[in-house]
Amino acid sequence: MLDWDGTATEVDTLHMAIERFGDLAVFHALEDELDRRLTLDEVIAAEMATIRAPLEVVVRWLLEHVRIRRGLAELVEAHDPLIVSAGFHELIDPILEREGIAARVSANHLTPDPDGWQTAFPAGPLCEVCGERCKRAAVAGLGRFAFVGDGISDRCVSLAAERRFARAGLARWLDEQGIAYEPFDDLRDVLGALEVPSPRRA
Repeated sequence: MLDWDGTATEVDTLHMAIERFGDLAVFHALEDELDRRLTLDEVIAAEMATIRAPLEVVVRWLLEHVRIRRGLAELVEAHDPLIVSAGFHELIDPILEREGIAARVSANHLTPDPDGWQTAFPAGPLCEVCGERCKRAAVAGLGRFAFVGDGISDRCVSLAAERRFARAGLARWLDEQGIAYEPFDDLRDVLGALEVPSPRRA
């Protein structure tokens, strides 16, 4: 199982889109409210509402600027991981198509609106562990799995993984929790590591 923004991609594409087409000041103010009074879904919805550009304009810009992390195509070919994202199909699918990568994706949906983009999140029960609508729902019934991620939306689901690969904010958070993980730089590291038994790192 694999995160999208900052994991499959080199940089968070939602951040890129908001920085170019939305209001970055709102982005920073809302990020500070995470774990305080706003859920992740509420923060993402409010951030995306600052974008008013046509979808095709934003997608065209992302296609020109988003870079995929090395090894994604090989990892998908070898293990067919489910990409689980707090982002949106409308922004993810064109990037995968550009790369010629046929991957399974679980993500949200958005509707462009000149008054501010509207977001739609799947209905479902809140997670019993974190209290939010988190990525654990996508792995229900999967049994044992490995997870690769980098950010806040990856925290809860990483705890359910038998084996976790982490970088950036997720790695720092796991360090704080004293939870074992394997660091990675690009996805070739993950691909190679999956061929050998898991080391233990706390």
